[in-house]
Amino acid sequence: MSDHDETPTTNLRSDAGPKIVGQKDGGQRETGPKNSGQKNSGREETPTRLRRELPEEVAPGPTGPSEKTDQEEQPVLTGRQRLVMGLWPPRVTRAQLIVALLLFGLGFGLAVQVASNSDNDSALRGARQTDLVRILDELDDRTQRLEEEKQGLEDQRTELENSSDQAEEARKQTVEKERQLGILAGTVAAEGPGITLTINDTKGAVEADMLLDAIQELRAAGAEAIQVNGVRVVASTYLTDSGKGISVDGNKITQPYRFKVIGKPQDLEPALNIPGGVVQTLEKEQATVIVERADKIIVDALRAAKQPDYARSSSQ
Repeated sequence: MSDHDETPTTNLRSDAGPKIVGQKDGGQRETGPKNSGQKNSGREETPTRLRRELPEEVAPGPTGPSEKTDQEEQPVLTGRQRLVMGLWPPRVTRAQLIVALLLFGLGFGLAVQVASNSDNDSALRGARQTDLVRILDELDDRTQRLEEEKQGLEDQRTELENSSDQAEEARKQTVEKERQLGILAGTVAAEGPGITLTINDTKGAVEADMLLDAIQELRAAGAEAIQVNGVRVVASTYLTDSGKGISVDGNKITQPYRFKVIGKPQDLEPALNIPGGVVQTLEKEQATVIVERADKIIVDALRAAKQPDYARSSSQ
């Protein structure tokens, strides 16, 4: 009875204390709480090692709501505003600047040319029908005169080719040509039909360039010989302002300015009276202009023949 009563007590004690798995060489190995402590320490070391190996976390910035607020604060630009922002301030290179200057110069030149043409056309727009008809007749007369000169030269060539005595014919034509050139050069006197132009300038408003315009207009109308106040007008004639008068080739002349012109009166007079021409320009300066036709005009002012310094005849 006593043996049986002690057995349960022994079992209870063995359950309460640590279990002994076995004994070898007097040593004991315990299990249970010790192993569970080692497992827990391993779990605590794993997150710490991962945290040391990973890079530092960046603090998160402002999120969606703030960004949307900044976008809402920026004004919405129109197409024109974006275009202005793209063009200004300008980004100009040297090549673009040079091209811009060239285009500006070209545009300015075209504008000046158009303005000058408009001024010339305005005089014709305001002209009367009779004036326009007279201008057309003058142009027709000039064309006819040039055709006659062309026909005359062709006739001379034909005479030289068909003449039996070509030397004598050539001499005659040479003499005639010399006489014509003498008239143009002012070395011989001339006479023939033409006009006289008288300009009275009591206020001294007429300048040299106005008289030069008159000479050029008369030449264009077919004037063959011109004389102004006793001075022969030739190809090299020049006019300058000289005090209260005007100098022609260095010879001072005073008003009234009297022109003697040999040519076709029907061409010379209309050339001076065209709208915006010589007569109207002088009358604007309050000068009195008188144009008279004549069947015989004598131009007797002469110019000394000047021997050229370098030019020589190339004919043999």
